[in-house]
Amino acid sequence: MAGILEGIRVVSMGQVVVVPAASSELADWGAEVIKLESLIGEQHRGMRRSAGTETGDINYVMQVLNRNKKGLAINLKTPEGIEAVHKLIKTADVFMFNYEYASLKQFKLDYDTLKEINPRLIHASITGYGTKGPDKDERGYDFAAGWARSGMMHMIGEPGSMPVPQRPGMIDSMTGAHLNAAICAALYKREQTGVGEEIEISLYHAAVWMLCMDVQAGLVGNESIPYQHNKPQNPLWNQYKTKDGRWFWMAMLQSITNWPNFCLAIDRPELENDPKFATMEARAENGPELVQIIDEIIGSKTMDEWIPIFKKHNVIYGKVQKPIEVSTDPQALANDFFAEVDHPSGRKLKLVTTPVNFTHNPASLYAPCPELGQHTEEILLELGYSWEDIAGFKEKGVIL
Repeated sequence: MAGILEGIRVVSMGQVVVVPAASSELADWGAEVIKLESLIGEQHRGMRRSAGTETGDINYVMQVLNRNKKGLAINLKTPEGIEAVHKLIKTADVFMFNYEYASLKQFKLDYDTLKEINPRLIHASITGYGTKGPDKDERGYDFAAGWARSGMMHMIGEPGSMPVPQRPGMIDSMTGAHLNAAICAALYKREQTGVGEEIEISLYHAAVWMLCMDVQAGLVGNESIPYQHNKPQNPLWNQYKTKDGRWFWMAMLQSITNWPNFCLAIDRPELENDPKFATMEARAENGPELVQIIDEIIGSKTMDEWIPIFKKHNVIYGKVQKPIEVSTDPQALANDFFAEVDHPSGRKLKLVTTPVNFTHNPASLYAPCPELGQHTEEILLELGYSWEDIAGFKEKGVIL
């Protein structure tokens, strides 16, 4: 079956995570995505370590963020390179990027230029801090523009402790999902009007939206208070350690309805009507004492012993897992969180799939990350260039 975006051509000029991740999702959905790079390739091609671990002889970061794409490597510092990309843009539905706006103008890829070439084009950008204001020209990865600047870094961790770093690409991946939603909305509108759109999203704004409940508290003059273990307003919304050193997160936000079942699950039915814990207000007032009781009980059994008990009594919980455990989680496997592709080395690569499922036009993972410039000749021939033109481009350093 065809992907839901079959027939849509996307030119993706992305570095590192945010635009590569977003465009890989569009590719999974059936769009033809052309990865536009310089002749030396984007930053991740040279990466040999990520988050403190080796990326391996087959760079798994490049693979997971750039599967299902075609590779075009071209020198935009040459008139011929710019002309070729303009020809490509004329055939495209979407141009997406996370380069600085100054570079776009230098390469004549800004919206005002490209809308004259292709009025139907969706011109979609991700910046660090937005296109206005004193920091509009500042560069910012998601660690800086998102995690640190938005307030997340301050809010995560114990009060007074060293700020906690995020995991690689967290805010990038979320921001890319916003970009894809905007692109699809713009494509829908274009079907009605025949006119393209300019889209801009910043890592900073997307991260503030992620933290909107805390930031909104600031807008009405309240200082958000970081969560502190053993002092919760709702002890059923808290973390507890098991006998085997594992952790559960209890996620019973509506403690009024969850409290009776939880008492049965921990085999302490008398707690349900104990005046110190019988109401939500009482549980908040006596939170430290109740947390201590629950701590001791949860610590008396292993995680595997607790899970069937929690399921029997409809307890809402999450087991705290390591990423390597996620990779073999039966629930993840049953829902196709991972898929295999064939790599030119002859090996099969198992990659994380994008999370949206279309029943009638399913997403698919069918090709690994392209080698640098792998499809350059194919694309140029399609645009009307001859083999003689291509040979000339190689001599002039326009292409590899």
